[in-house]
Amino acid sequence: MSQQIPVPSETAKEASKVAKGLEGVVAAETSLSHVDGPGSQLYYRGIPIREFIESESSSFEEVVYLLWNGRLPKQAELDSFRRDLGKNRAVRAEIIQHIRNLPKTAHPMAMLRTLSSVMGIYDPDGNGYDPEQSWPKALKLTAQFATVIAAFFRIRQGLEPIAADPSLGHAEDFLRMMHGKTPEKEMIRALDAYLILLADHGLNASTFAARVTTGTQSDMYSAVTSAVGTLKGDLHGSANQRAMEMILDIGDPSRAEAYVMDLLENKKKVMGFGHRIYKQADPRADAFREIARKLCERVGNTKWMDISNRVEKVMMEKKQIPCNVDFFSASVLYILGFPIDFFTTIFAASRISGWTAHVIEQQKDNRLIRPSAEYIGPVNQHYTPIGKR
Repeated sequence: MSQQIPVPSETAKEASKVAKGLEGVVAAETSLSHVDGPGSQLYYRGIPIREFIESESSSFEEVVYLLWNGRLPKQAELDSFRRDLGKNRAVRAEIIQHIRNLPKTAHPMAMLRTLSSVMGIYDPDGNGYDPEQSWPKALKLTAQFATVIAAFFRIRQGLEPIAADPSLGHAEDFLRMMHGKTPEKEMIRALDAYLILLADHGLNASTFAARVTTGTQSDMYSAVTSAVGTLKGDLHGSANQRAMEMILDIGDPSRAEAYVMDLLENKKKVMGFGHRIYKQADPRADAFREIARKLCERVGNTKWMDISNRVEKVMMEKKQIPCNVDFFSASVLYILGFPIDFFTTIFAASRISGWTAHVIEQQKDNRLIRPSAEYIGPVNQHYTPIGKR
């Protein structure tokens, strides 16, 4: 007698109600960052991110130290950490050769996804899972993401990569390796602010992917590769690229309102607006609005800012949807000289600090992440031999 598959009752179905996208499901505990949607706030280890941006002395290195160590560093500790990060920015010649072998038509995020995995191959302890073994990997990945991104940028243009300078701050050296010259102070501060603001953001999709991979007791490089692949999607990291493409397509402030209205009337998404958690305002967007304004004025071209302001005005008047972190940050990256298809890699160069912190946090208190799925397919079917089908 064939076994019959029980059909769930309506009561059972209600009890196991599906949370699509895992919305509202608490899947982990973390002490790294707190995303306060109702309050429109983001905290790193309890500190509001606006305090980092408002301070003249804050830096990405300081934020990374905070995320990894649970407290802000003293001056000697920060100096030592900066030296360690600087020394680790140099990459092996084999890594550069791998970048040279990639097609120049490859999307930069596809390059970064591949190199995240390749870097693990050259690490003699690449398969390690123990948290203490993971800290050197976290340091190397955070330092070298900037280097491999800059190397691909230059190789794609037919230029030679520029070696890292361990004596420089991370944001300054990143821009120098990209453009081959000492960046202006305002440019360094703008990139540093970007790296600070994107360093961590709760259990976002890419961070969750990293923790899922870690939950199987896979290694740091596999977890980061999972995260990079997840960040690549239009509904996550690449929204900043799409936002700038829209701004460039508008081209002139006078066209902004008609352009947005056309998108809305055709029920198309306006990139850079709306957020899964922040319904009133994205606190990072407010910071980027001011950074973008200052940069536009600094370079003597306010067109991108004027277009952005008009798009934001229309969206608030017509849909009451605030912009998110991707909207004004897109203009910041564009003014800093990053090609738009590189935008998401710069996001990754920041978020690698949070990803690695989450990986180690998961390692310290691990449980395999294995949610259930509600089966909605046919029931009580039977196999028919091929000759009778």
